[in-house]
Amino acid sequence: MTLAYDAPAVRSDSEPFVSRSAEVDRLDAVLERLADGGPSVVDITGEAGIGKSRLLTEFGVLAWRRGMTVLRGQATEYERHSPFQPFADAFAWVGRRDLEAVPELRELPAMLRGGFEEASSGRWTGDRFGLYQETAAALGRIRGTGLVVLLDDLHWADAASLELLDHLIRHPLRAPVLLVVARRDRQSPTLLDAASARGVDTGTVLRLALGPLGERDCVEELARDLPPRRAAEIYAASEGNPLYFLTLLQAERGARLPRMHSPPLSAPAGSPTESTAGSPAGNGPRTGLEALLLDELSSLEPLERRILDATAVLGDHATPDLLGAITGVPVSEVVEALHEVMKRDLMRPDHGRRRLVLRHPVVRALVHDSIAPWQREQLHRQAAAELARAGATLLEQAHHIEQSLNGWDPQAAALLTEAAEETAMTAPATSAHWSGAVLRILPDTPQHLGTRRELMLLRARTLGVTGALRESRDLLHEVIDLPDGEPGPDDDGVAVRTSAVAQCALMERYLGRYQEAEALLRRELARTPGTSPSQQVELGSEVVSCALFGSRFAGAREELARTVAVAGDLGDPVAEAGVLALAAMCEAYEGNVDAALKYAESAALITDLLTGDDLSGLGEPLARLGWSELFLERFAEAERHADRGLEAARRTGQLHMLPHLLLCKAYAHLNTCRIATALEFAEEAVDVARALGSGELTGFALAIRALVLMQAGNRTALATAEEAVEAVGAGDSWWATVSRSVLAQVVLTVTGDPYRAWDLMLRAGDGKDLARLQPSLRPTLVEVVVNAALATGRMSEAEFYAERAAKEAEQLGLPVQRGAALRCLAQLDAHRGDPAAAAQKYVRAAQVSARSGATLREAQSLLLGAPHVKAAGVPHQAADMWRRGRRLAQEGGAQLLVGLADMLRPAVLDTANGRAAGPGLAETPVPVPGLAALTARQREIAGLVGEGLSTRGIASRLHLSTRTVESHIAAAYRKTGATSRAALASLMARERARGE
Repeated sequence: MTLAYDAPAVRSDSEPFVSRSAEVDRLDAVLERLADGGPSVVDITGEAGIGKSRLLTEFGVLAWRRGMTVLRGQATEYERHSPFQPFADAFAWVGRRDLEAVPELRELPAMLRGGFEEASSGRWTGDRFGLYQETAAALGRIRGTGLVVLLDDLHWADAASLELLDHLIRHPLRAPVLLVVARRDRQSPTLLDAASARGVDTGTVLRLALGPLGERDCVEELARDLPPRRAAEIYAASEGNPLYFLTLLQAERGARLPRMHSPPLSAPAGSPTESTAGSPAGNGPRTGLEALLLDELSSLEPLERRILDATAVLGDHATPDLLGAITGVPVSEVVEALHEVMKRDLMRPDHGRRRLVLRHPVVRALVHDSIAPWQREQLHRQAAAELARAGATLLEQAHHIEQSLNGWDPQAAALLTEAAEETAMTAPATSAHWSGAVLRILPDTPQHLGTRRELMLLRARTLGVTGALRESRDLLHEVIDLPDGEPGPDDDGVAVRTSAVAQCALMERYLGRYQEAEALLRRELARTPGTSPSQQVELGSEVVSCALFGSRFAGAREELARTVAVAGDLGDPVAEAGVLALAAMCEAYEGNVDAALKYAESAALITDLLTGDDLSGLGEPLARLGWSELFLERFAEAERHADRGLEAARRTGQLHMLPHLLLCKAYAHLNTCRIATALEFAEEAVDVARALGSGELTGFALAIRALVLMQAGNRTALATAEEAVEAVGAGDSWWATVSRSVLAQVVLTVTGDPYRAWDLMLRAGDGKDLARLQPSLRPTLVEVVVNAALATGRMSEAEFYAERAAKEAEQLGLPVQRGAALRCLAQLDAHRGDPAAAAQKYVRAAQVSARSGATLREAQSLLLGAPHVKAAGVPHQAADMWRRGRRLAQEGGAQLLVGLADMLRPAVLDTANGRAAGPGLAETPVPVPGLAALTARQREIAGLVGEGLSTRGIASRLHLSTRTVESHIAAAYRKTGATSRAALASLMARERARGE
């Protein structure tokens, strides 16, 4: 709703605005800081009738007077399955002046802007997460005086709207755009509560909890015409709830309320705030507020009540013409009745949208639920028909169609099925609801078996992408148990069953139940010996995937070979490419590089030639191919195939593939030192994985994000890595192992605790043999083990693991793995006091990393090696290495390495007294920042860190707990800007050098 019209029209409320000056002041302060680091969302909470909507109106006026564009939308109780309703309600009535002030509104996706001029009526063809990004991008481009979007009653919002709001909270807009939402906190969905709480923690959301109005404000401002004692009695009965107070006042003024010696009416807390569903329609006990409102309705004339009933049914679509059409009453008589109803303040005009609304959602609920069920169904049926005649979209009709159902209706079922299919990608929760509505009325007869099977599969798939994994899995088991029936043009039971089995196995995998998934698939393969080759390929591929992700690939080699052979004879290039890519991924994981290269090149040859419709089936094959190429250190090819896979997955709604493809790109960008974009891809992957509801997939995405955050120098890396391990649980799958090994890396780098890092790596590797670590990445992971061993005095273990890393890296022949092994050996040389040998290995590590395009590892090797090259007597080469390493890190956004470079600068470029060693360098001593801010205890602990003591060693020497030591070290990090123990130790060394 646009508020860009005369201010009196904005102030449509007839009562004065009282007792909320503090809240208005806080909202005004938010406008002052808009797009300047302040909150981008305001969350107004409170019980029904407490004044949330009134505060929204007042704030809208305030923003409008500042010259801002103000839009208003509302979620409604009976349309909560209409996708994006509150946002579409806000954007659908944008006027010409609004578009002149905020032209970026034209760039919003059509699903959100269908009502204003020149809007496209085409449906969104991508996935819902792409729609969220497109919406955020359009809003983020807004400039000028700014935009305020008021969203009321969000406790009734549909799931798609809540996900969009969650996205906008997770990714705050850097633009003069403010979302102000109002909701009943005790009725709010968990997703809304969690999103708001997260936003409050990050500073993105300002929460305002509205309490009761004060007695003085109510009595003096709203009840001046009553004796003070009587007004005080009414206030006590209302408990400060404005809606209840005003309703009591109206009854008092109408002489319908008997004198009270004590408050006889039930208080509003907990009753009218929660629901009216159990009262009029459900014959349950009525609250005092309901009784008063029903008393208002009892005096209406029959035509007035019919108009009121029709308005409650129509909701946002109530106009005199439509009311006349569904009641069969001439418009002139409708208008006359409306005047009478509006005099009683039961209904009000919504000036901005030229429609009629009931006074309050509580009134609408009371009216709607008090209509006789058969009359309510008929009104909804007529509403759907009239909306269809008026050209309303199918999604606008669907709510009324569903509410009109009282038995099998083929035409209504067809329309709801079409609506479910249309929203499957953009609003899957709504899609699942509508397909479920059809299933409830579908006759359980052989004639409808094919329809039932298809609808159940559609509903299971949409449930699966909303995070309802168990509900989806259980429904898929029901599909599997249905009789196959006779194959026909509209019902191929075997094909649907095969799809259901494959989908069910995927749900089991996402629930971490790999053995159950594999058993289901093998049972299906054995059950149907006559399964078609294409179905054998589909099921066989899933068997291999289960084994791979469950860290049991060795037991599925025969199945892989059989599936590859069947796919080769199939004549289906998409299926063949998928199996070849899966084979490449398995062999690359195992470190069988030659076999992996052969499979990957064959898969790439096929996929690169496929275009058009063939691309739609390539989401999963391209994800597998991309990860294979990552393991083979072909970063450019991996990214190219991931890009094509993302295009295919978004186009076809394969949402379960998005995290895999996004993380493929994130890992490629991390290795090639493009940290900012790597973080963007990783964060989107985390968002999608959370929405899908898979703990293991979410943990894997968080682990990759933690790696990127660590290289970005972001202190949340440790918390993210800890969350990743918590998300994967106690299992031993591939993703669980990755998450634990990432936590070990982050712990060693960020906290400098080698003892915990050692324990974590051995837990991830299932013991000292590290057998569970991914073979093709083991040398890189062993580097963490070697560093932890050296830091804890385990010299023999460090030597063993370094030699093992060198041997395995040589067998792999992969440059990045060779670089990791060389750094392990260099660390040993340095520890033995042989800088020349260490320098030689670091230089070789940088060279091999550069050849593969792994810029991050090149920069790391250059910076670590520079001090040893200088110590070996080649200072100019050391300086060149340092400069190149720092430049690569700086250009790529690797702030961890930039910090390492700055820490090493004195050792590489400066002389012992802190002055520059070469021409053109600074002649003044290098300052030691931040140390002056340390307390005496923090400085003491930082000094012991500089001596190389572990957390446990420091705690033992100072007789403190390890937790106390860790808190002091964290404070030292924060005050000095150091990002690791090594950096803090360097700062202390520089201070000692200056003192000498």
